[in-house]
Amino acid sequence: MDLDPDAAYLALKARDARFDGRLFVGVTSTGVYCRPVCRVRTPRRENCRFFASRALAEAAAFRPCMKCRPEIAPGLSHTDSSRSLADSAASLIENAVHAGDSLPLTALAARLGVTDRHLRRIFMAAHGVSPLAYLSTQRLLLAKQLLTDTDQPVAQVALASGFESLRRFNAAFVERYRFQPTQLRREGAPARRSRGDAVSPLRLAYRPPIDLGALLGFFERRQMQGVEQVEGLALRRTLAWQHRGRPLRGWLELRFEPARHEVHVTASASLSPVLGAVLQRVRHVLDLDADPTQVDPVMALLPLPLRAGTRLPGAWCGFETAVRVVLGQQVTVKAARTLVQRLVDRFGTPLDTPFAALTHVFPDAATLAAADPEAIGTLGIVRQRVKALQALAAAVAEGSIALHRGAPLAATLDALRALPGIGEWTAQVIAMRALAWPDAWPATDIGLINALGASAPGAPRHLGRDARHITALAERWRPWRAYAVMRLWHFVENAE
Repeated sequence: MDLDPDAAYLALKARDARFDGRLFVGVTSTGVYCRPVCRVRTPRRENCRFFASRALAEAAAFRPCMKCRPEIAPGLSHTDSSRSLADSAASLIENAVHAGDSLPLTALAARLGVTDRHLRRIFMAAHGVSPLAYLSTQRLLLAKQLLTDTDQPVAQVALASGFESLRRFNAAFVERYRFQPTQLRREGAPARRSRGDAVSPLRLAYRPPIDLGALLGFFERRQMQGVEQVEGLALRRTLAWQHRGRPLRGWLELRFEPARHEVHVTASASLSPVLGAVLQRVRHVLDLDADPTQVDPVMALLPLPLRAGTRLPGAWCGFETAVRVVLGQQVTVKAARTLVQRLVDRFGTPLDTPFAALTHVFPDAATLAAADPEAIGTLGIVRQRVKALQALAAAVAEGSIALHRGAPLAATLDALRALPGIGEWTAQVIAMRALAWPDAWPATDIGLINALGASAPGAPRHLGRDARHITALAERWRPWRAYAVMRLWHFVENAE
């Protein structure tokens, strides 16, 4: 983002939430950097320096504000643009930090198929800081959030943030922020309200507007009994996580606070070791990093009434979403939901939660890969789908296919297409949901064809129902065609 200082100062004076996460202001008189929505008194123009990222502000020796808390600001949405390699590197760094993993530069470069020297050069050009500086900022901001919002011991916070030792964590914290982590813990203590079975709510911000009706409606129409529940502005679900070779299972409650442009996340205590990764997943699932100023003007080109704030729902588990997409081939949403429900009832893992609606965890890839095909077939799933499900499960279980945000797009699509029973439509929908690819386009989707067939301006009816013609129409919606898919699906589902 190219920052015009005068325009940035106007956004700061207006406390414009549309710029939240897109710019940060460092105040030279205090040495602190803030979000543009910070509620403190607006600093004088000559005392302000503007930055496009938190990492740039911290590289200039500013420390994060304790009031507006830059660590909860929305991130930047990554598109398949010319800077995609640097953006992919940033996503992998963020995923590694939130999972508490170390990610050396050589390993990061190897995963992206480039040399570490080339990666360092293109990362610096795109983000203004080195990958190491970006990694350090992400680790410290995650630690700051966990120290402020949870009761986790400082040593556990250090490990969860990717630091190898408490000594290194304390030294890095003091060097960057100029006070001890325990001092932040004491100051934040009154805000924490943990109870025995849950971690106190953590806050995540998003940029308005957001179409909550469409987003929550999408999850509600597809919710599985026992696994997820939508109630008002709350979304609850069970979750399984692999952490250092052992499975963790728990539950989440997400509650939207529209007046604050925030989501408050409450997690079961069992997920405490992976809280950072869970927060990153929540951002992906709810598309909290989306920038409506980029997406909405393109959505206005659709032959539909404009609904501001379209979001691209992500995947709690890439494998789970892929299974649901496979079972949704050539059937209605309701029929697919029935088949998925039977799969959960038969193979899901029971879980005790404080919510009567949450009783099971979705079966993992290893369970379905090892299941008797006859047992899956008795659920009403045809033999071809069973074969596709188990081939997918085996590939995910053995690690030959990774279904998460930041996974290499082209290689993952090729690997999916090579599996039996997975064609272009299935691969595109998986890429849209699990890989967060904003330009995915499942051209043969019957919902898209129904929505666009009759509404294509000036098109003969037989062309309006042709996938090639539909794809030609969608060229105007690049690089946000996946958002157009969600908008068109919402239109069709609410017209039924």
